[in-house]
Amino acid sequence: MDQPTERTVSHSNDKELFGVFGDRDQFDANTGDRRFDAILDGEGVTVGVRSPGLGIPNRTSVADTADGICAVWGEAFTPGGQSQPSASWLLEAYADRGVDALGDLNGSYLAVVEHDDEAIVATDPVRSWACYYTDDPGTRVFGTDATAVAQTMVDPTRNRQAVGEFLHLGVTLGEKTALEGLQRAPVDSYVTATGVEALDRFVHDPQEFDYVDELADRLERAMERRSHYPGTKGMMLSAGYDSRLLLSQIPDIEVAYTVGHPQAQETQGARALAAQYDTEHVAFEPSRRYLEPTDEKIQYTQGVKESLHIHHAGYDDDIEVDTMYHGLLCDTFLTGHFLKQDYVHGFGKRLPLPRLDPDPDPVEALLDKFGYVEAGSDALAEHAGIVDDPHRFVRDAVQREVEKVADRADDIQNVIDVAGISNQPSIPFRRHLFDNYLESFFVLDTELIDWHLSTPPEHRNTQTFLDACRQLDSNILDTRPPDRPHDSVVFNEVEGFLRRQLPLVTSFESAWPDRHDIFEKHDMDQHLFPNASHLHELPVRHKLRVSDVVDWTAMATGTEHAGPHWLARPETV
Repeated sequence: MDQPTERTVSHSNDKELFGVFGDRDQFDANTGDRRFDAILDGEGVTVGVRSPGLGIPNRTSVADTADGICAVWGEAFTPGGQSQPSASWLLEAYADRGVDALGDLNGSYLAVVEHDDEAIVATDPVRSWACYYTDDPGTRVFGTDATAVAQTMVDPTRNRQAVGEFLHLGVTLGEKTALEGLQRAPVDSYVTATGVEALDRFVHDPQEFDYVDELADRLERAMERRSHYPGTKGMMLSAGYDSRLLLSQIPDIEVAYTVGHPQAQETQGARALAAQYDTEHVAFEPSRRYLEPTDEKIQYTQGVKESLHIHHAGYDDDIEVDTMYHGLLCDTFLTGHFLKQDYVHGFGKRLPLPRLDPDPDPVEALLDKFGYVEAGSDALAEHAGIVDDPHRFVRDAVQREVEKVADRADDIQNVIDVAGISNQPSIPFRRHLFDNYLESFFVLDTELIDWHLSTPPEHRNTQTFLDACRQLDSNILDTRPPDRPHDSVVFNEVEGFLRRQLPLVTSFESAWPDRHDIFEKHDMDQHLFPNASHLHELPVRHKLRVSDVVDWTAMATGTEHAGPHWLARPETV
């Protein structure tokens, strides 16, 4: 049995952007003992960046000229394949066209620009990196690490609404965080010294074109753009559709990693895929390390997402690559993950139809995709004492998010899509990879985002994606996902249903290890809640959420770990 991991608080990441809308003295007063690889002193903004990738093409870059300053943090490509660093290009383009220039910057980034006494901090179109900010110190402080920004606050208090959303949904919605006064910039927006402004880069505008051919071409270009990073290359590999695409298109991936029991269907499928593409495969046996909510994991959640999604973090010491690829959110942008399928009810089950729901309830559709389980939330309300009517609470919260993004689409399915993407729960998976490796997020290529926004919802489906994949590699489905023997989603779900009902037939296994089994095997109740036995009755996922939010709040506020007892009164620290 693994020994419990000793908890040590960390207050910095390998990669960070941090700044103030103020001068260098104000910047220094809020940074503590953190060090940065580059600090830019503007007239109205001061920003520091820390990144081992500083100077690598298409990674974090900075520009400091007589015309202004600019920092682009993350992964960014300039238009037309120009060799100019992204920060230099953006500073020149911003001087010429203002915020319209942001529409031509490709990738996953935060950008800080100051020109002509105007300073902004802009997200990419889908807020794949959050800009956290607070006005609590007296000047607006902002950054990529919510913990670091929170530690500049004088007397923070917990946000009851945000904590309730996190516990019941696994994600804090919108712009809130677990602390009052600590906000996130909205999706597709920029922050100024005193306000926040919306942009229009992420707006659905369905068009008619050859969806398959265009997707295949754009996928090829997106992966080619990201295929030249230095060092040993690896990837996080499932047996699904998205990661096999990377294996087929990036020829020098040397090793693929999967978290799963060696004999599990998912692990065996991933191993067969790796063999098909002559890649070494490493499987990590699920253990306590898979679920352990260490301080490192919890910091990557930023207090707004679940640490559960950082599946691989406990095995980081065993991963030996420089550049890391993954297929995160491929299903979200390319196969309609958030779109509401139509169903028919029969045999006491819900069976899918080969079409989208013509009249979906957007709130129910999103609750289905977020981590909401009604029975678990009822137990949480009973044992943790927060939110008396959880179902009404979560419905009202999600409804507000739907209304907030309604002007970004004129089709209800696309409204559901924007609301889902705006509150994507699994981002901590990527945040950990980015901080520890030279990580690449190919599905956020601007051309693929544009395909997503231009393609009608009925064509953003698995069939379209697989047809495009076959254009890139005709053998890509020689090894099929173990739970998807057919191209058709409907056929796969029907077969899954029949396998569960018929005797002497093996059911499809879950793609992920059994968290309940791991939790019980390693007696994690006693490790996480030794003095709170009333929480032991909660489902495992809800117990992990309690641990996440309690520990992150203590970390961010610099207070002693208080245990879960404050949940009934989360407005106090």
